[in-house]
Amino acid sequence: MSDQPSSRCPFGFSTHSDTRLDRRGFLRGAGATGLGLGLAGLCPGQALAEPAKADAAGHTQRSAEVTSAPLTQDPELAYPFHGPHQQGITTPRQASGMLVSFDVLARDREGLDTLLRTLTTRIAFLTQGGAYPQRDPRFPPPDSGILGPRIPPDGLSVTVALGASLFDDRFGLAPARPRHLERMQGFPNDALDAARCHGDLALQICANTLDTAYHALRDIIKHTPGSLLVRWKQEGNVPLLPPSPGDIDGSARNFLGFRDGTANPSAQDKALMDELIWVDPQRDEPDWAVGGSYMAVRIIRNYVERWDRTPLGEQEAIFGREKMSGAPLSGGVEQDVPDYASDPEGKITPLDAHIRLANPRTPETEKNRILRRPFNYSNGVEPNGQLDMGLLFICFQADLQEGFITVQKRLDGEPLEEYIKPVGGGYFFVLPGARDEQDYLGRGLMAATA
Repeated sequence: MSDQPSSRCPFGFSTHSDTRLDRRGFLRGAGATGLGLGLAGLCPGQALAEPAKADAAGHTQRSAEVTSAPLTQDPELAYPFHGPHQQGITTPRQASGMLVSFDVLARDREGLDTLLRTLTTRIAFLTQGGAYPQRDPRFPPPDSGILGPRIPPDGLSVTVALGASLFDDRFGLAPARPRHLERMQGFPNDALDAARCHGDLALQICANTLDTAYHALRDIIKHTPGSLLVRWKQEGNVPLLPPSPGDIDGSARNFLGFRDGTANPSAQDKALMDELIWVDPQRDEPDWAVGGSYMAVRIIRNYVERWDRTPLGEQEAIFGREKMSGAPLSGGVEQDVPDYASDPEGKITPLDAHIRLANPRTPETEKNRILRRPFNYSNGVEPNGQLDMGLLFICFQADLQEGFITVQKRLDGEPLEEYIKPVGGGYFFVLPGARDEQDYLGRGLMAATA
């Protein structure tokens, strides 16, 4: 979800909401029903920025740091695996990512425990890289070989999360189910495809290059025969951004052409992450869940053909920001905070603009902020000849109800729904990290239900 508006269109189009409303009414009258869509907080935000603040004189201060996908990628970059939290959440967003959902086929608790231990072992190795063992050529090779004779870490992170369906009666986990974990329900404008929803276990696999993510997925499947079955998969990427000498780097753009992620809470702010993202002992969750987080995933199709024929002024009013610069409609640059206080009637930033609904910037809504980590996707062409492009939206929060669900309810009915359609996804709980080499992902959950 983006979070900043802009008042003037650089090409002179009007940003009046009257034009937008008239056009939407015309489309409805022309039989465009069924084309409205729901966006689960659309706004791929790689750029991690602290909110701008006003100084004593009332002038806006901009964030000093925006972290974007790098222009160059180091194949030897390795993120630490062990620690209180898993990788892939506050890790700088890589250029490529995928979300893979699985059904767990393990027959009993022993099988589930073995699966979790195996996942831990493989992820720990893959994310650090190294040579794989050689084997008698009369047997299957130990590795797919798609990365060559040595596996580079390539900025790989793999995040393991559990779906509500795993907490049924198969493994005795029901008493330890995270308090807010539930099966994702459709919102009013969703068109969810059952084949692309939910799952017992999900992996978020991110890396500098997509081949590294493919390699990790194939390695994990190879080492978990009879334990995991792929349910659905969606992959995507983030545009690489060149540095901006002398200026703050901008955010990456989504497939609607708007900069996204300006208002993402700073992943470098540990206190803020503890407040918004990580489950702590004060949240009335099971003890084993401390250090974990809730992950909401949405596959959101963009109707790019229709969007590309929409006047620029209307596009900017829908989002609440200038398309080229990303600046708030109230003026400034991308990292400036939109001025809603002096615009109570929405004459500059419409009251139903995406960024204004997603983040009203009031003291009461500060607790609803989420950490977004989305990727753009392109799945080819639909039977009707339209491009199947959109957003793999992923976000994290310590409280699913207080975070994503509350934000999405505010977005229900927004003008952007005319151009987007959520078609899949699910809710998952990210396991706490494996603290050392003797620990494994899910150990606390298994011990709590023994």
